[in-house]
Amino acid sequence: MKETKASYINGFVGIVLIGALLGAAVFSFFHQRIVVAVICIILAGIFASGITIVQPNQAKVVTFFGRYLGSIRDSGLFLTVPLTIRQTVSLRVRNFNSSTLKVNDVEGNPIEIAAVIVFKVIDSAKAIFDVENYEKFVEIQSETAIRHVATKYPYDTFENYEITLRGNADVISEVLAKELQERLTVAGVEVIEARLSHLAYSPEIASAMLQRQQAVAILAARKKIVEGAVSMAQMAIEQLEKEGVFELDDERKANMVNNLMVAIVSERATQPVINTGSLY
Repeated sequence: MKETKASYINGFVGIVLIGALLGAAVFSFFHQRIVVAVICIILAGIFASGITIVQPNQAKVVTFFGRYLGSIRDSGLFLTVPLTIRQTVSLRVRNFNSSTLKVNDVEGNPIEIAAVIVFKVIDSAKAIFDVENYEKFVEIQSETAIRHVATKYPYDTFENYEITLRGNADVISEVLAKELQERLTVAGVEVIEARLSHLAYSPEIASAMLQRQQAVAILAARKKIVEGAVSMAQMAIEQLEKEGVFELDDERKANMVNNLMVAIVSERATQPVINTGSLY
């Protein structure tokens, strides 16, 4: 199905026409023209069945004895084909907040995920005739797409070069919106935005994953500290030799580097030891 424009005229013109038929019926009745009066009343009733009101951002899908005649998108009072069925379809932008789903990411870790889908109907004929219930269709297909996207990426890899659910929210939103649009086109629905509203490890592994994150953070911090300590020790030796304060052999250099590394890398404050003698 594809949406087409239905035939209709201004509703106030239709009301005037119906009023004229009713006036003709009354006039004929008083002049003993019963048949004409009955015909006018029947015609007025038939035309009255075509009167319809369309609210802003709504569409009326018009069917005549099972045949689709078109849709009315303009808002106002209209007279369309009489004896038709007119179904209302909202064209307003709507939100759908999915329930929290429990799925496994690409690494097999159980996670909890949910998303907010912003959508609107752009083809009223497809929304009514191509799916049983387009709102339920959007709900089910949204949850299916969320599950599929969640299984394609890891929650977090603790690396900078790979796309993750936690670290690349914008990319994941684009992928989710694209997949949703492919699934919902058949229902005449346009996906405006799709964003994750909830993302977390499942409770049974949350504690273990927190320890893993803490360990990675500690290792990263230690790496920075060691790099800084090595740089400071190298600068200290180079500056002492450059200014010619005293000569340092390899053993003295190693001892100085060891002391500086211990003082900088240690988590606790180091205790100074005064050496009044010689290293040898």
